[in-house]
Amino acid sequence: MQSLLRELHQKATQTPEPGSLPLLIGDIACGCLSVRAIEVIHAHRPDVITKGNIQIPLSNSLTAELGDIATWLYDAGCIPKWRNELLDVWRENNAIAAIERGAVRPLGLLTRAVHLNAWSKHGELWVARRALNKPTDPGMWDTLVGGLVGHGEPDDLALERETEEEAGLSARDIAKREPIRSIFRMQRRVDEGFQCEEVLTSDCVLSETAIPQNQDGEVMQIACLSVPEIEAMLFDGAFTLEASIVIAESLLRHRPH
Repeated sequence: MQSLLRELHQKATQTPEPGSLPLLIGDIACGCLSVRAIEVIHAHRPDVITKGNIQIPLSNSLTAELGDIATWLYDAGCIPKWRNELLDVWRENNAIAAIERGAVRPLGLLTRAVHLNAWSKHGELWVARRALNKPTDPGMWDTLVGGLVGHGEPDDLALERETEEEAGLSARDIAKREPIRSIFRMQRRVDEGFQCEEVLTSDCVLSETAIPQNQDGEVMQIACLSVPEIEAMLFDGAFTLEASIVIAESLLRHRPH
């Protein structure tokens, strides 16, 4: 399992596509623009493009400026779907603005994703299979709960919200979970641009009366599987890359007996 986790880390650690440029907010690199995103911004704001990077001033109007950029990207077809969801824009460890969720990959901005490893009292793991209409990794297996932290949203609240939406479980059902921890930062090329994502996870043991049931239609199947079954699926590549990292890390760190 340790060698598999190393292999997964390697797959999730990539450099941006050739021709990408760093996105600076003030004088700090906060993202990485895809080639197509550079072309779009050049057409509207050539003044922010300097030698070797794109630099946006750090100001009180930053959210509005990023909103304009997101709109330009959407109009140019760089954003496949406008989500009407805001995510934080991070500058080092500080959230400094908000931006439409669909724009984060073309701009290579950092996101934060929370996952829940939900175990049964018998040492089996609850997992979910993604719906076939999901834009990424349709039909693949995933953690029971996983989603992005919203703008201004504490990590714990995000995990509780995602747990309710994706598994129909309340905050009380996961009240005895372990503290959320950061286990990896994914950096990989995706269709929309570049994914830079802090992977956060927590483990809990569900009571026998807490039976997960999807609420948002983004899951086609939920199953409670034994560790040998989970391990076989990991080695077969049945899980998404991010879920594979989360689950493999949990197996190594906190494997139930």
